[in-house]
Amino acid sequence: MRTGDRSADTHSYPARVSTERNPTPEAPESGPRPGRLTAAAALAALEGAALIAAGVYMLVMGLAGDPDSPEQATTGGVTLIVLALLPLLAARGLLRRRSWSRGPAIITQIMALPVAWQLLQADSMAIPGGIALAAVAVTALVLLVNPATTEALGIKGPGNVQDDVK
Repeated sequence: MRTGDRSADTHSYPARVSTERNPTPEAPESGPRPGRLTAAAALAALEGAALIAAGVYMLVMGLAGDPDSPEQATTGGVTLIVLALLPLLAARGLLRRRSWSRGPAIITQIMALPVAWQLLQADSMAIPGGIALAAVAVTALVLLVNPATTEALGIKGPGNVQDDVK
């Protein structure tokens, strides 16, 4: 044992408690954010904003208009506003390069596809909305599974595990 080796010290020191937040090693912050990641975040935020707009519209029509069921309109409006939190939080996480945000963003897109399908089946003015929603959802899915986006979020795919043991 060397005299300068501190690993052999048996002295116990009281642990220092820091009030500083430790940064989480979510994703590498080096370099500019890829455009695909920014575009995916923008599409998720757009979906969240659309859900809020639809929810507010339902609330206003439920309170000021003459709906068949005011309670149902109010419940639907509040539900849409609460559901808007998922894509909005995912968009914020994507912009901050948080790896956890890709899951909620992908779930949002997968949930949007059946809604778009139902809108496309309607015989009304909902068809253009269905087309737009399907285009946004598919585009966002493609952007979210893109290797550049995955790498920017620090997500390791299969086969990319680093071997530390040799």
